Amino acid sequence: MRSRPDAIEHVDHDKRLWRRFYPPTGREGLVPLAFVFADTTTAKVSNTVAVLEEAGRRYWAPRRYDSLYAKTVTALDYRQAVPVVITTLEQLQGHGADAAVWRRLGRTGEQTLTAALDNPDGHALYRAQEARAEAEDKHRRAAEREGRRPVCKRCGGKFSDERWEEITLHRTAVRAGDRSVCGPCRADDVARQEAAAEAARLAAATPPEPEGDPAPARGLGWFRRWT
Repeated sequence: MRSRPDAIEHVDHDKRLWRRFYPPTGREGLVPLAFVFADTTTAKVSNTVAVLEEAGRRYWAPRRYDSLYAKTVTALDYRQAVPVVITTLEQLQGHGADAAVWRRLGRTGEQTLTAALDNPDGHALYRAQEARAEAEDKHRRAAEREGRRPVCKRCGGKFSDERWEEITLHRTAVRAGDRSVCGPCRADDVARQEAAAEAARLAAATPPEPEGDPAPARGLGWFRRWT
């Protein structure tokens, strides 16, 4: 499957043959591969390792994560990488397999086997960088949105989210009144309008009062004269 670029991605991770024989290591990546050189010179080891690094790069090299934050996420994806470590028989005999005698392809210097197989720049770093980049992007977008928030032309206060949405959405904008004022100022306008409407209604329902004193009746005047 590795003979074709990206072909191994189409194989389910749990169905790969090596999973039946090797227990999970807790690390991302495929089964480690170790080269132990014996009865050879340092120059030959160096030349062979250089060939392994160049010819096998597509197998051992990690890839970049496909992230929305490519500029800030520097972590590498080791999930399809074969960890390749090298050492010599002389180093193993002289220092032991748990000593810093292993060098992993793509790295410089010698490490312990555990350190060589670990991926400090792998998935754990990716999750941390992705979370940090996402939080920074969210904060940036929130700041940009806050910079676009309308300001009341009457009192100078910023619009609430509800008032901002009210003057923006088509279904509510027609009932938003003066869209240059904030929610409290709009509420004051509504209160004044309602008070004026109520006063007009009461005025229309009350009959007008007569002007001046009414003229006395004639019969009443004669009655007073005779008495």
